[in-house]
Amino acid sequence: MGTELKPFHVTEQPLDSALYMDYVTHPGAGAVTLFAGTVREWTNGKRTMYLKYEAYVPMAEKKLAQIGDEINEKWPGSRVAIVHRIGELAISDIAVVIAVSSPHRKAAYEANEYAIEQIKKVVPIWKKEMWEDGEEWIGDQSYKPEQGSGQG
Repeated sequence: MGTELKPFHVTEQPLDSALYMDYVTHPGAGAVTLFAGTVREWTNGKRTMYLKYEAYVPMAEKKLAQIGDEINEKWPGSRVAIVHRIGELAISDIAVVIAVSSPHRKAAYEANEYAIEQIKKVVPIWKKEMWEDGEEWIGDQSYKPEQGSGQG
């Protein structure tokens, strides 16, 4: 208690999706969608041991807020919170939470899906899958952390 919830945040702490759902809920909302992306054990037949997320945090938070602004423009009356966890995450840990409220359910669903797709495209957060027999950086962005810190 005592700390203000940041609606667009990158953290190493475990995520509590209920906090973000509460944050976006308001009297004008007829719908609240909550997406929690979790670490799965099996991907394409390979057993994942854990994931490691890295981020350029100042830019990542700026981009998350930008996605929130885009949602407010495209789906008026929405309220958004997006938080992503970094560091080592175990199987079933929550990696990302997206909460969206809107006057109507269709807008809340669409805005939530828009948010996760934009995160994958524009937010400087990278995922390394650690398997029983190897590892690999996964994602759409061309920059990977081991290439150096060209992000500034």
